[in-house]
Amino acid sequence: MVAVIGLGNMGMAMLGRLLATGHQPRAWDLDPAKRDAARQAGAAIGADIADNVADPTIFSLPHDAAVAEVLDHVLPALPRGAAIIDTSTLSPRAVRGFAEQAAARGVFYLDAPVSGGPGGAAAGSMAMMVGGDAAALERATPLLKHLTARLLHIGPSGAGQVAKLVNNLLVASHLVTAGEALRLGAAAGVAPEALLPVLNGASGRSAVTEVNWPRWIIPGSFDSGFSAGLMRKDVGLALELARELDVPLEATGRAAALWQELRAAVPDDADFNRLSAALFTGAKP
Repeated sequence: MVAVIGLGNMGMAMLGRLLATGHQPRAWDLDPAKRDAARQAGAAIGADIADNVADPTIFSLPHDAAVAEVLDHVLPALPRGAAIIDTSTLSPRAVRGFAEQAAARGVFYLDAPVSGGPGGAAAGSMAMMVGGDAAALERATPLLKHLTARLLHIGPSGAGQVAKLVNNLLVASHLVTAGEALRLGAAAGVAPEALLPVLNGASGRSAVTEVNWPRWIIPGSFDSGFSAGLMRKDVGLALELARELDVPLEATGRAAALWQELRAAVPDDADFNRLSAALFTGAKP
């Protein structure tokens, strides 16, 4: 048995993947419409959140406060030895506290943020970077293999979040630099459609040039399922971690600042790829 709590874009995609691979998951979300959609898809929906736990229980929640609130309801309902697989992107400091709170109840809490977006979740091709108890992860691995193509144990509690924040700080920076560099090429008479095959066959490539620009930016679909607001949250967590550790971020810090400065041009509810497109067209803070 498995449960999914939090049925946003990622949670619903993971739920669909579990159903497609023969599982019969329980599911819960505060939004009745999302609960109805999960029920229609085939998930079991109990009367309240405490009726929708299992071993393991997967979280897909927006921020630290949401996880703290859900834990208060879920931990008393879970048996000793059960595991929580939290795929949310959170503060490393916060998840260490969540792990201690769970351990006091005899429950394993694994911080397990993911990369790959809703499409990767639906296809089972995500990368999952995990912090926490290795034995608990090993027990959950047969199930998680249905959701992930790369399941990586990074280290103790909080390590998964550190890996995710470093990853997303780089993605946010690559979106900035790719937008500016491709604008330079276009100004010199070489369009992105001509430049990208060169970059992606040379050392300037990144996931942004290999995936984001060809898939979402050039076609203008902007339907990745990941919002600019979520990227701003993740970048903010990375900057918070840098301040805590007194680590200066010169280049990535400037890229992070642009995400805030371009909020008017790329609001929080816009697809996150629009920031790179805005820089390409010459948007200014």
